[in-house]
Amino acid sequence: MPGIVVGVDGSPNSEHALDWAMRQAAAQHAPLTVVAVHEVPKSYWGGIPVVGPADSALVEKLRQAAEEMAQKAAGRLGDARPASVTIHAVSGFVVKELVDASKEADMVVIGSRDASGFSRLLMGSVSTDLVQHSACAVVIVPHQK
Repeated sequence: MPGIVVGVDGSPNSEHALDWAMRQAAAQHAPLTVVAVHEVPKSYWGGIPVVGPADSALVEKLRQAAEEMAQKAAGRLGDARPASVTIHAVSGFVVKELVDASKEADMVVIGSRDASGFSRLLMGSVSTDLVQHSACAVVIVPHQK
């Protein structure tokens, strides 16, 4: 996944991250990969993702939702568009999928957690883990007020 990778979860914060990533990919003439992860539980043995038959339907719904988000974000851009936009939806662990995507990307973008007061000083666990383990630059788009 060369270019820019953006993680989305359907939240307003991930929508802001997607908008930022779309603008950045357009400015750099870089491909954009939108990653949506259906979080599944870990198995007791080795932390392997537990994926069942029902998960494939949920991943397809997630892929469609991510596709809609990307189309709306592209519509807000006007004529400035990324070189290409790819949707990648999968069952698994969010941090692992984003870290894996970072191995071939130039940049990974995610939205910040919606927080206020003291909790605003703390990054969420996905942000923290991604910053520590990413193989490329990480951009955390701040929460919009």
